[in-house]
Amino acid sequence: MAGHKQTRVVITGVGVVSPIGIGNDRFWQSLLRNQSGIDFLQSIPTEGLPSAFGAEVRDFNPVEFLRDRKFVKVMCRDIQLGVASSSLAVKDARISDGLLDPERFGVVFGAGRMTCHPQELAAIVEVCRSADGFDPDKWGSEAVGRIAPLWLLRQLPNMPASHVSIDHNACGPNNTITCRDASALLALAEAVRVIQANRADAMIVGAGSSNIHPVDIAKFHNFEGLSRRADDPSRACRPFDFERDGTVVGEGAASFIVESYEHAVRRGAEIYAEVLGTGAGCDGRGVANESAGLGLVRAMESAISASGITPQDLGHINAQGKSTQPDDIVESRAYHRVFGDLALKIPVTALKSYIGHFDAGAGAVELAGTLLSLKNGYVPATLNYEVPDPRCRLNVARGEAQRLNNRTAITVNRTAMGQSAAAVLRAL
Repeated sequence: MAGHKQTRVVITGVGVVSPIGIGNDRFWQSLLRNQSGIDFLQSIPTEGLPSAFGAEVRDFNPVEFLRDRKFVKVMCRDIQLGVASSSLAVKDARISDGLLDPERFGVVFGAGRMTCHPQELAAIVEVCRSADGFDPDKWGSEAVGRIAPLWLLRQLPNMPASHVSIDHNACGPNNTITCRDASALLALAEAVRVIQANRADAMIVGAGSSNIHPVDIAKFHNFEGLSRRADDPSRACRPFDFERDGTVVGEGAASFIVESYEHAVRRGAEIYAEVLGTGAGCDGRGVANESAGLGLVRAMESAISASGITPQDLGHINAQGKSTQPDDIVESRAYHRVFGDLALKIPVTALKSYIGHFDAGAGAVELAGTLLSLKNGYVPATLNYEVPDPRCRLNVARGEAQRLNNRTAITVNRTAMGQSAAAVLRAL
């Protein structure tokens, strides 16, 4: 409709559960202090694994964050992290019971691959064991009865959104995004559209993942490439550094309260930032498209166009920065294609150097880092950026946190398959 004024959308709450701290303050202080969360793995045996490093969330008790502790039994680690982060975000936004109309309060949550632990199925394998190895005839008659009735609920990717909705009585629009690294930003984009369509006043957005599992570690190593370093784990993840040799697995989650600007002002909420624009894209067919990161190019161009700003207005870029040789090169090419010579000037930070790589959840934690950067006026340094890669000609923030010249940022994520998302945010 001509003359229609688009609804402004803002973020009013942030909740982080990460390897470098649970809660916004601990997380932010770790970023300011260059405190890495990557260490030798402690929760699983590492013998025979391609890497003994990981970024684990330690001292985490999910019961502390749930309204009903009985739900822990039907939550895998990924779900526990995600639901905990949503509770922190709701508290941070000062949303108390009954404050919001439940039917105008929704959830869009990102999820990754939730791996089943082999021991969960050990009983049925034992039932089917025979002298010849495995007897499938016993599967339906005897073995299936050994599986806990609610076992599957621990693995379903839509369950984080379900639990978050139940915990906070968010009965409005509800959806799950399963697009690995890009999930959190795609969830944010959907929440923005829902609010602008006047289908909700506020949405809980987030994502959580845990890749601290032997199966996930093996998959990451085979398909995306883990660092082969065997000493000093805090130096293993080196985004855009010439000597990078792979990523490091991790776990964590972050959630956000997204609401219309008018609704936030009316209830007196503190605003972290306004979502100026979002975008998405995929590389599509062809080696040339993939090597140029065209999906990421389209995502950034769309987000910037929707935001009404120019690249000169950006204060920093929160990068995907996976720390593999090919991915960082492709990402750098995309920045040069979108920003031209400005790609040599805009500060770039890559938070995987602190928290590792854990697809959907990592994108959410990185978004939290962007919001806290805008709120506090600093961009965290990228850890382990020591030898600049001439194939990644970027202004990578290094050494220590840098004061921002302006508080507008673009944050991006890109999957190994080229699915990409971007969001432009501005502090108010």
